[in-house]
Amino acid sequence: RHSSSFRDVLWNHETHKTPCCPPRRSPHQLPNNLCLLPPTIHPTQSTPSTMANSTEIEPTHPPKKPRLSKTALNAAIAASSLASPPKPIEVFRTQYKPLRWIVTSVELDFELYDGYTIVHSALTVETNAQRCNTGTNGDDDEDEHADEGLVLNGDETCVELQSLSINHIDVSSEHYEFTPGKLIIHASELTSGAVVRMTVRIVPEENTQLSGLYKSGSIYCTQCEAEGFRRITYYPDRPDVMATFQRVRIEADKEKFPVLLSNGNLVEEGECMDEAGVKKGRKFAVWHDPYPKPSYLFALVAGDLGSLTSTYTTMSGRIVSLRFYSEHANVSKLHYAVESLQRAMKWDEDTFGLEYDLDLFHVVAVESFNMGAMENKSLNVFNISCVLADPVTSTDANYQRVEGIIGHEYFHNWTGNRVTCRDWFQLTLKEGLTVFRDQQFSGQVNNSTAVKRIQDVLVVRGRQFQEDAGPMTHPIRPESYVAMDNFYTATVYRKGAEIIRMYDTILTSEGFRKGMDLYFKRHDGCAVTCDDFLAAMADANGVDLSQFARWYSTSGTPTVSYSSTFDAVKGVFRLTLSQSSRSEEPLFIPVSVGLLDKETGEEVVPTKILELKEGTQIFEFPGLRGDVVPSILRNFSAPVKLVPLAGVDEYELAFLASRDTDGFNRWDSAQRLYTCAILKVMNKEDCDETINPVLETFGRTLKDTTISDDSIRAYTLTLPGESTLAESVTVIDPPAIHSARKQVKIEIARKFKDEITLCYQKLTAAIEADGTEFKVDGTSVGRRRLRNVCLGYLCSIAETPDEQRAAAALATNHFQSATGMTDKLAAFNHLVSMCGEGESAREAAIHKFYDDAAGDPLVLDKWFASQASAELPDVLDRVKKLVSHPDFSLEKPNRCRSVILSFTMNEAAFHDASGKGYEFLGDILEKLDKVNPKVAARTTASSLIGWKRYNEDRAVMMKAQLERLKGDVSCEQ
Repeated sequence: RHSSSFRDVLWNHETHKTPCCPPRRSPHQLPNNLCLLPPTIHPTQSTPSTMANSTEIEPTHPPKKPRLSKTALNAAIAASSLASPPKPIEVFRTQYKPLRWIVTSVELDFELYDGYTIVHSALTVETNAQRCNTGTNGDDDEDEHADEGLVLNGDETCVELQSLSINHIDVSSEHYEFTPGKLIIHASELTSGAVVRMTVRIVPEENTQLSGLYKSGSIYCTQCEAEGFRRITYYPDRPDVMATFQRVRIEADKEKFPVLLSNGNLVEEGECMDEAGVKKGRKFAVWHDPYPKPSYLFALVAGDLGSLTSTYTTMSGRIVSLRFYSEHANVSKLHYAVESLQRAMKWDEDTFGLEYDLDLFHVVAVESFNMGAMENKSLNVFNISCVLADPVTSTDANYQRVEGIIGHEYFHNWTGNRVTCRDWFQLTLKEGLTVFRDQQFSGQVNNSTAVKRIQDVLVVRGRQFQEDAGPMTHPIRPESYVAMDNFYTATVYRKGAEIIRMYDTILTSEGFRKGMDLYFKRHDGCAVTCDDFLAAMADANGVDLSQFARWYSTSGTPTVSYSSTFDAVKGVFRLTLSQSSRSEEPLFIPVSVGLLDKETGEEVVPTKILELKEGTQIFEFPGLRGDVVPSILRNFSAPVKLVPLAGVDEYELAFLASRDTDGFNRWDSAQRLYTCAILKVMNKEDCDETINPVLETFGRTLKDTTISDDSIRAYTLTLPGESTLAESVTVIDPPAIHSARKQVKIEIARKFKDEITLCYQKLTAAIEADGTEFKVDGTSVGRRRLRNVCLGYLCSIAETPDEQRAAAALATNHFQSATGMTDKLAAFNHLVSMCGEGESAREAAIHKFYDDAAGDPLVLDKWFASQASAELPDVLDRVKKLVSHPDFSLEKPNRCRSVILSFTMNEAAFHDASGKGYEFLGDILEKLDKVNPKVAARTTASSLIGWKRYNEDRAVMMKAQLERLKGDVSCEQ
């Protein structure tokens, strides 16, 4: 396979010059109306091309499915690649240099038929003035002719090349050659301005990898990032080739596919007719995108879709048409997404002065999609789970996810599209920056920056730190890769966002805005590097950030250790900070610190940013009247682990958890305190001295009237997750972690049962008094979140038959009285784990939830995921039944994740000492890889790759499954 698969993951373990930029165009001067289009694509003119033009003429080839052609120009290389797939090749960042020949203008013509699609392309090529004189061609090892000719990427296993010409003259076979994944046209055939024309045949209906052009249900759609365009046609499929897609024509059956979309602005549409003027039952649409873009941002959608339309008036007064598409039955679930987009557009104008640059913005929802969403210029394609929302089918977390991802993909219009990455090693340039932007957006528009920060840090500590500690560890800008799709990781996205956040922390928000302004001024319309971004930030603020640049090349999670002393005579508090990391030289780490009076809890020194640039530094705080407690790493100012050299002081943590004025650190101190208690229970240590401050902190947090945000209270009352706890141990024992966490939770629940019950009842009354209208404002979300945390503690008390009946009755009532999916799913998650006297309630809830779903795919995903996550002794047997369920399909990524990934995240069950969980995963990955290798790869990477962190017995069994999967490579090759 040429695409990413779990085999490519296994292969990974076997082993500067920026193009000058065109002048920046103002959003007020964009060519977004027909009068400004080039004459060759004016709707009243035909194009001088061998492609079917945009007039109403039926193509000459017969509208029937042809047999696979053995006479295709690339038939020999296709047969060779299918018979003996080429071994993965490791690619290095230092190999980059620009191509000698690039494409500057593109015309495409898609003819969609049942069972196959014909793609005509016309590529205008030019010599590249920015060509370097050293290195290789960039994306892999080129052969000796690549340096001289035009290198076009293409997957011969799915792209059948039918014709090839230059300036209307067929190219003879001695003037081009094929290597696996490439068509190379010799330089002797090329001149600047030459037009290379090709016709290819592809079969989207057979494309289960969901990369390139494929069919999702009855909808044709594309996914071209990172290397999907080469599965559509031959093209220099790399991000530094930015061409203007002057004309994209799509035609298809007008009844089945009345909606035909592509990037940019619509030029014309109509019905296809033959030479006699007879309608042929087919429709066409022509699109023009005035902005140069790399091929990974190309998009096409065709289908019978419903839509929801709105508008947005930009800060300059332009009216932008916003249209969201989905299957007709789902249109009513698009309203929140539309509102989220409007908020995002306004926020980006207010915060960064960035205005949308076209007349149209389209979003399409599809069910079969490997990712969450894709930022294709003006035509975003979304997984339905990230765009559809209503109270009946969506939780509060779903609503927040929709808002965040809508914002993320929109923000890419500038940070990713207008300015893109030079090569895929720079992926964090667009993704880390845009994740930071969407995090800021979600926190600020909802007035919940502390809550949003907690949510984001939970992901970093639970997923990214785990990645840093395993064999897949890599810096945010990797130095090499085998399969690029394997680097869409928590490190590139989430740690990348943390590093962008450090710019904002060090330079202040005002300085960060100055840096962003200079970045766009210098690089609008360009493909650039992380170094270019850093230079803009440094130059705009007149600071030296050369030491900060080490973050881009340092893997792993740095550690910051601390100790302190207080000189009562001089009133000076001294804080000693030391750093350790995999960097050969010290990193530039911003450490946010505040000081609280040890007696009163009053903040005597507000938040201050300490710049840790050496291995060890001492920071002094003079003028204090008494001893203080330091609040360190406020707002998680750097993605590091914080370690006290003197050992954990439980009472100091309890003090901070109860009195810290920083909402994030108040939560974080409680988490660290809970972690101490759970690990002591797991290690069978005396934890009396720890459990007392834990109980004191929990009780005070539950009753503290100074906490105005119920979400902050809910998060502070919640114990750390098992994946977060795993990062605090050297050898991971999931069942032991699960058992210890459960024991502490039950002890807290029993101690505060009456108080928790009272809190639950007060919240229930407040929710009922608020009326039946569903709201996703901070107050309503906070109430539901806190009430469901209380439900979880009360349901944990279920050891005796009477307690089991009481827990089942409470959860059942919560389930049946729920007015939205948030409360319903919260109760369902507890009910699926009930046994003993709660078994009948469990089974009744499972049947009820399924019936209520009425076939809705997003609700069914929740039904599958909850059962795969159940805390039952026979959960693996239940999971095996789920994958045999009629509603389960390996061809649906969301459904695969809902069952397979959910089970692997059910840590205690998946890592059962028998190893049967590993065997199950190996069995299903073998099947999944044949259908969708990208989903298989990501499931493997998150579940088996970290085998070295487990005890010997588990490690041997996990590695055996990896060896088994790796063995398939030898068999095929």
